[in-house]
Amino acid sequence: MGRVYNFSAGPSAIAEPVLERAREEFMDWRGSGMSVLEMSHRGPEFVSIATKTEQDLREILRIPDQYTVLFLQGGATIQFSMVPMNLSVESGRACYVDTGSWSRKAIEEARKICDVRVAASSKNSHYSMIPDESTWDIDQTAAYLHYTSNETIGGIEFPEVPACGLPLVCDMSSNILSQPVEIERFALIYAGAQKNMGAAGITVVIVRTELLGRASAKLPSMLDYAQHASNQSMLNTPPTFIWYLLGLVLDWIKSLGGLASLADLNSRKAAKLYRAIDASSFYSNPIEPKVRSRMNVPFILADATLDELFLTEAEKRGLTNLKGHRSVGGMRASIYNAMSEAGVDSLISFMSEFERKYG
Repeated sequence: MGRVYNFSAGPSAIAEPVLERAREEFMDWRGSGMSVLEMSHRGPEFVSIATKTEQDLREILRIPDQYTVLFLQGGATIQFSMVPMNLSVESGRACYVDTGSWSRKAIEEARKICDVRVAASSKNSHYSMIPDESTWDIDQTAAYLHYTSNETIGGIEFPEVPACGLPLVCDMSSNILSQPVEIERFALIYAGAQKNMGAAGITVVIVRTELLGRASAKLPSMLDYAQHASNQSMLNTPPTFIWYLLGLVLDWIKSLGGLASLADLNSRKAAKLYRAIDASSFYSNPIEPKVRSRMNVPFILADATLDELFLTEAEKRGLTNLKGHRSVGGMRASIYNAMSEAGVDSLISFMSEFERKYG
């Protein structure tokens, strides 16, 4: 079977040039006689990989010098705890915006560590919109405000960065590297790699350096950002191959022309898929148009009894992993950076054919 169009929400598709280069270098990384899988993380070969990866990430995202970049394990989920452990010690309070499943999980974990005020919630709208910032109830004495820039399950994305007056913390796991970002507006950004940065197993944290060292002295070292920073993200053995793969993804992004080019591509892909859904009486999307995600497009068939048939016939066409999350049902097309425009076109064509046949 040939390569399919993989619409998985994560781990998600990886660009073929990245996979091909990883295959070429798998047995012998650039004349070293070793696979990256075999390298010592302290050796000069891997140190050069790690150094270049950080340099490229700083270049692509335009990360200012006053920010520290960390490459950590535990997925973005451990950051739900590490953020309040490291940032909320002095005030003991934090504000959170609830726009879906992942922000709710972050809130649940933070409540185990500090006092949490939910400044705004989309719950009453069944998570189909983002409350206007003018309605947010913000505690200006809180250490930070946390939000999730893109909710993969519900398909909501913040169209712009909030201006709340507090240090901003953002979970960008599912839309980082999809468009330019004003890093200076954030106190801390974190993102798991398995959407737009490569494979599962590493999480990038971009934190204003002045915020390091504020954690309790009793905090275990592996949960302390300052400890990771002083050890160049090698406090223990890091996930070396995943770190290397992230570097290959960054090389690929640079070859495309950077984030401005990707932003255009991602907007174009999402716009044409939403147009196809909105033009149909057979498919629908429940999200308020101005906050629809460019990365994860959920849609519902008018006749839910056709769901399994839709998925079966889609797979026969090489369109995989379109089943919606179990908590919301329906379908979901995740169209991260690595999903080509041809893949989106193929999905739209199939959807049209399926509607003509069964609608």
